[in-house]
Amino acid sequence: MAVFVALFLGVAGVAGALTATAESPEIAFENPEIDASQNESIEVGGETWLVADISETEEGGGHGGGATTVVTATLEREYTAETSETLANGSTVSVDDREWRVEIAGENATEFTLVEVIDRQAILGADDDAENETVTLDDGEYVAVTDDGGDRTLVPVEEYFPAPEERTYATGETFDYGGQTVTVDDVTAGGAVVVYETTQTESVEVSQHSELTLSGTNFVAHFPDASTLQMTTDIESYEAQAAEIDRFNQYNSGLSRVLVLSVLSSIMLAGMAFIPSRY
Repeated sequence: MAVFVALFLGVAGVAGALTATAESPEIAFENPEIDASQNESIEVGGETWLVADISETEEGGGHGGGATTVVTATLEREYTAETSETLANGSTVSVDDREWRVEIAGENATEFTLVEVIDRQAILGADDDAENETVTLDDGEYVAVTDDGGDRTLVPVEEYFPAPEERTYATGETFDYGGQTVTVDDVTAGGAVVVYETTQTESVEVSQHSELTLSGTNFVAHFPDASTLQMTTDIESYEAQAAEIDRFNQYNSGLSRVLVLSVLSSIMLAGMAFIPSRY
C-alpha cells in the first residue's frame, strides 16, 4: 500500500511541477502592418483612418466571479459621398432665407421654376394704412387701404403685393440650396432631383483578435496593451498561435486533473491501510 501511495504522490508531484512551471504561449504579431495608438492616423488601401478611441472596460465579475478586462478600439474615416434630394412639385423650399414654391409644367419638363412665396401677412402688418386681412369678393381678392382722409379703398392683391420673383433651373444647372451648391440631376412631373456632395463618417469597431475588412484588406486585430492597436494581414500566423494556445490549455487542464486524481487516490489508499481486518 505504501508503494502505491508513494507512486501516486510522485505522479502528483510531477504533474504539479509541470503545471506550475509551464509558461502559456501568447499572441504576438511580428512586423504588423498597423501599430498605432489613440488619435493616430493610419493608411490602408489609399484611405486614411483615425484611431479615434482605444478603451478598456470590465466585464463579468457577477456572483463572485472575476471580472475580465476587455480592450476595444474605434476606427473612423471621412469620405465624400453624393447625396440626392427631390424637390416635389408644389412643395415649399427655403432658398436664400426666403420661401419658394416648386412649380413644374408638363409631363416632359426638363426644367422647374422656384416661385417666391410672398409673406402677405408680414407686408400687411407693416402697413399702418392697410387692414390685416384681405377682403374676398365675387370678382377677386382685395386689400382694404384707408388714406389719411379716412377714405377706404379696395386695392386688388395683384396691385398691392409685389410680384413674386421667379427662378428657373434646367437639368445640369446649379444653384445654392441648403447652404451648399446643388446640381439639377433630373426633372419629372412629380419633382426635381438635385444632387450634392456631403462629408460622411464611417466607423469600425475593433475588438481583441477580431477579424475585419478595412478598405478592402482583411486584418486580424491584437491589443498588446490597453493603449496600442496592432493589425496584421498574416491571419494564418495568428491562427497557428491561437491553435498552439488551445493545445497548451488542453495539456495543462489534463495535468491538473492528473494532479487532483493522484492526490485523491493517495488519500484513499492511505485511508484503506488503516481499515482493521476482519480476520
